[in-house]
Amino acid sequence: MKSIRIFLVAALLSTVTLGIFIAVLQGYRTGTANAQELLDKQLADVASLIAGQRTAGGSEVPPPSDRLAFQIWTTNGVLVQRTANSMTEPIAVFEEGYREGNFTGHRWRVLSHLDLSNRRWILVAERIDLRIELADSVVLESVMPIVASLPIIAAIVWLVVGSGLSLVRDLAVELADKRADDLSRLKTANPPVELAPVVNAINGLLRRLDESIQRERRFSADAAHELRTPISALKVHVHNLKKELPEFAAQLQSLDEDVGRLGHLVEQMLLLYRMTPEHYQANMQDLDLHSLAQSVIGDVYAEIDRRGQTISLVGSRQPIIGDESSLRILLTNLIQNASKYSPQDAAITVQVDRGDLGVILDVSDTGPGIPLTDLSRVLDRFYRVGGDRHTSTTDGCGLGLSIARHIAELHHANLTLFNNDAGPGLTVRVIFQYHPHSMADEAID
Repeated sequence: MKSIRIFLVAALLSTVTLGIFIAVLQGYRTGTANAQELLDKQLADVASLIAGQRTAGGSEVPPPSDRLAFQIWTTNGVLVQRTANSMTEPIAVFEEGYREGNFTGHRWRVLSHLDLSNRRWILVAERIDLRIELADSVVLESVMPIVASLPIIAAIVWLVVGSGLSLVRDLAVELADKRADDLSRLKTANPPVELAPVVNAINGLLRRLDESIQRERRFSADAAHELRTPISALKVHVHNLKKELPEFAAQLQSLDEDVGRLGHLVEQMLLLYRMTPEHYQANMQDLDLHSLAQSVIGDVYAEIDRRGQTISLVGSRQPIIGDESSLRILLTNLIQNASKYSPQDAAITVQVDRGDLGVILDVSDTGPGIPLTDLSRVLDRFYRVGGDRHTSTTDGCGLGLSIARHIAELHHANLTLFNNDAGPGLTVRVIFQYHPHSMADEAID
């Protein structure tokens, strides 16, 4: 079923049309019978009128109309008078009453009437086809207004059904306007009986989802604390063992690196979970993306400098509406990824500019780039080019770009990756849509 409204209107109109058809059919039958009875009475009046007139024997007179004919016979069977459209033979038997007969190529309704005062038979006939045509015209004139009202009834039914379904549309609009983190009850007050179960079911679902998310948030906070503590303890123990067991320094160093990777993995998993739009409580505000990128570069500059790499920021002030904490994580992940997978003396460029579709953030490097077959997969969780051990020998867990994508989705931004055309390296581009109430819509000097 594609449309409840069309279904209801079609069903109601079909029912109304069927009812009207039955009523019209019954009315036609009743009206036709009444019209025939009226025409029979009219035929009797004509016979009475002829009986009251004096007639000349053996005369032939013109018919009063094309639809009427008559004959006058004596009781001895002598034709006294007839109309020109009748025969010289009796057009009906000499018995009182109505009957039908054929003559002169037509079928007639004939009344045989005995005039006792003058001792003669008066046979009056009326063409049946003309009687039916006259009766039909009378009945149809009474039926046509009913049939003509069907379009008006259809329009009224369409409007009434649409008005009745407006509450469903209002409910759909309210659901569509809800933010991903808004699990409050629907505001629909006093819904109709038919819609109340749907509203109650949706409210129940929203309540259960809210309770589930709250439990997951508590679990996330507890897990973050409980997992960090033993990992930190492991690192301390490994550090102490290195001093006490110098002969196992190589093995302990490998264990220390594995514990470090485990700690990084736990932190990234918790961060990925918190950054999903369903769980992150964003604090959207006016921000200058260029200034924010400058601040993040300052935070990670020492690490980049130790690698012998350079980083530059180009562009201009570009205000957007966003969450500062999550955008810092996005910028940090993108810049650290560009640094980790680029060789020494590599150049990293962060560009913030204004484009046709929105504010553009580009993070480019001069590393090896990503094979085309892997470009569409590197945003998946835990996916790394070359497997767990990247060809660059850089440790990682394959969650950095997934976290960046979730943060982009949180800001309704579009994140894409592509290899540089002008030379080696990869560019990660994030396009933030212009917000109608953002400073980004203002002219920037």
